[in-house]
Amino acid sequence: MNQEHLRYSMVIEWSEEDQAYLVILPEWADRVLMPVTHGNTYNEAVQRGQEVLELLVKSAKQDGESLPASKMYAV
Repeated sequence: MNQEHLRYSMVIEWSEEDQAYLVILPEWADRVLMPVTHGNTYNEAVQRGQEVLELLVKSAKQDGESLPASKMYAV
């Protein structure tokens, strides 16, 4: 798969309650339950978040669904 999944935002937050880093995908919030995954380390959360994004993009394309628009942030 190409790097299309990297065009989406990924928010990683520490959760004291869960004792884990939680991954939120803002552009996909109206399609899937958040948080979408988690990790015991920040890097693990990033890796898992990227894997989920790949699966979401692949699934949407296979089902003929449109992809959510990427958010654009001004620098």
